[in-house]
Amino acid sequence: MTPKKISEKRLKRIWAQVPANYYDEGIKKNIFQKIWHGTKLAQILKILPKDAEKILDIGCSSGVLTAQIAKALPKSRITGLDSYDKAIIFARSKYPKITFVVADAHKLPFGNKSFDLIICTETLEHVIDPGKVLSEMQRVLKKNGRAIISMDSGSLLFRSAWYFWTKTKGKVWKDAHLHEFNAQILEDLIKKSKFRIKKKISSHLGMAVTFLAAA
Repeated sequence: MTPKKISEKRLKRIWAQVPANYYDEGIKKNIFQKIWHGTKLAQILKILPKDAEKILDIGCSSGVLTAQIAKALPKSRITGLDSYDKAIIFARSKYPKITFVVADAHKLPFGNKSFDLIICTETLEHVIDPGKVLSEMQRVLKKNGRAIISMDSGSLLFRSAWYFWTKTKGKVWKDAHLHEFNAQILEDLIKKSKFRIKKKISSHLGMAVTFLAAA
């Protein structure tokens, strides 16, 4: 996949559209967001490796999912990472016992083979170079470490729903998808990045797909 040509200034403008507490408030007040993210969490928990000691959540935003993973695996050490500093500041205040860092997923600030598990949900479509991010994930994963990668499937139903969402309640996401993915493109990119796919789960009436992959 060819890296998207986009200026840092424009990227920051896109991020600034989204309130730091967007997910927290959305899950409370919007039934569609509550169902979408609740179902996504359920799919992740089904395939979550219970023996993972060090976990990295890439694109964690305000830490909603990160906190749920920490709750499910209380003995694990989990780090949430996002390049949107306001969301990370919010996450640190709400979940003070979890480590959150502001960093670019294209250049992860960790040593080689640092993590047992990396979670990357609904993030690759927002980055400039998804292939580079997957390469960095490979670098910081331990040998045979696992990655949970989840995204919308790009189905006709999803594209229709996304169109109307960004015209109404989800206006803050206008132009936020830098790449147009579908389930097959994502699967091919994961394999190209030398991950071994262990499981593939379709959910949300076929509108989302989740992969469990091994380094």
